[in-house]
Amino acid sequence: MTEPKAASLDDGLVVEGLSAWYGEARVLNDVSLHVGAGEVVTLVGRNGAGKTTLLRSVMGLHKHQEGAVRFDGTDLSKQGPHRRARAGLGWVQDDRGVYATLTVEENLLLPPVTGADAWPLERIYDSFGVLADRRAAPGTTLSGGEQQMLAIARVLRTGARILLLDEPTEGLAPVIVQRIGEIIRTVSADGVAVLLVEQNVRFASTVAHRHYLLAQGRVVEHLGNTEFKERREELLEHLGM
Repeated sequence: MTEPKAASLDDGLVVEGLSAWYGEARVLNDVSLHVGAGEVVTLVGRNGAGKTTLLRSVMGLHKHQEGAVRFDGTDLSKQGPHRRARAGLGWVQDDRGVYATLTVEENLLLPPVTGADAWPLERIYDSFGVLADRRAAPGTTLSGGEQQMLAIARVLRTGARILLLDEPTEGLAPVIVQRIGEIIRTVSADGVAVLLVEQNVRFASTVAHRHYLLAQGRVVEHLGNTEFKERREELLEHLGM
């Protein structure tokens, strides 16, 4: 896996001192991280560690939060989700958000194009052959793997410069997991950053450059991929897997 070029702290996504609450319960506590252009970075931790809340907070979907979120030097901390999307953040939620009554192509065309590097439909269909084959099929007929492909492709068509992926491989067949890995490596090579919530430690080690380990809403370790692979059994035990 090719290492990304070194990036300044004004390049890509910068999160500083992010805390978040559900009511009185604090679920994120002073989280800081950085994802440079072309990097794939994972958030690894047990269920309930705050991983999804962190992605939602970065996207501006979680309201009760403090801290700073910047992207390519622009402070997005006070901006809502739509402005963050226009700034280049692309959210692929864990339930995929496929519109059941729309066709595959209608789902792809629904969000506005916001970036100069948006994937045209031709590239999407070349890269996601299953979507080309099913472009006229309604969302209700897609398998879980096809829905995940559609959710990722839809964000790439908007021109997002960082993908926020929440458990993209959960419950999918190995062949689909492998294809998702190929897509992640492709977008990384194009300079698109990826922040990935992932429980599958083996898969994470095949796509990511760095890893943040979350526990009880805090970053407790920051590992390069070589060390992450060396400590895989320990991490699996930590995750209870």
